[in-house]
Amino acid sequence: MGNIRDLDPSASPLDYYGSELRRLREDAGLKQGELGGCVFCTASLIGQIETARKVPTRDFSERVDAALGTGGVFSRLVGLVLRSQLPSWFQAYAEMEARATYISTYQAQLVYGLLQTPDYARAVLQAGWSNRLDEAVAARMERQRILSRERPPLVWVVLDEAVLHRPFGSRDIMRNQLLHLLSFRDRREVRIQVLPFHAGQHPATVGSFTVLRFEGDPDIVYAESYGSAHVTANPETVRDCAHRYDHLQAAALSVEDSAALIARVREERYGDQPEPDRCAVAQVQL
Repeated sequence: MGNIRDLDPSASPLDYYGSELRRLREDAGLKQGELGGCVFCTASLIGQIETARKVPTRDFSERVDAALGTGGVFSRLVGLVLRSQLPSWFQAYAEMEARATYISTYQAQLVYGLLQTPDYARAVLQAGWSNRLDEAVAARMERQRILSRERPPLVWVVLDEAVLHRPFGSRDIMRNQLLHLLSFRDRREVRIQVLPFHAGQHPATVGSFTVLRFEGDPDIVYAESYGSAHVTANPETVRDCAHRYDHLQAAALSVEDSAALIARVREERYGDQPEPDRCAVAQVQL
């Protein structure tokens, strides 16, 4: 028998999801193992999700909707569940990001979250000592769904060239991440520029920042530090950051030249050569 405990559906989106899954499964006259058989998972996983001990994926939610004939209930709920897995200080920004019509961001250290591959995101989150790594990666991938909606925001990204050279994970992970960046070349709503090393001094030496624009709401500026975020709609700050961003775009390579640089770094730095033998390297150093 699956693990049963009382849930307070109002406690969190995850608790509400679990209580609804149990209710609709029981209404359908199915045991946990029977539903698991329908959606290709174990009874234990069904029990863990129903008791809010496991975070459901979007794929699981879509399969449950099909099995129970819910009309998409869980496919709609899972977005709230995954967003709730983001750090508490980041959740408000994620909601604003999802409503923005124009996103302009400068990234000095990392590929922008909306453009990360799952493997690259996992490596980044692992390096940042993220807890519950699977859930954190799933939440980051969920953010990216705004790029595939019917009316996606216009996203303009300026990456410092250092982002291309700083490896997170294996050579394969970096090669695939840079290939993913190149895949946006034909997306009119996504533009990527690289600020090259030879650009020298620039007006964003303090670090990464993002400007969000909305229909009918004031623009905001977002920047983060360890375990916290700074969000402001102060008109003077917004104007200052927008002005700095204009200068960054002017100093950066064109979209076409940026793609050429990304392709070159991918081939030269992360090309199809074998990973170094760490044991052999260690022996040479002894």
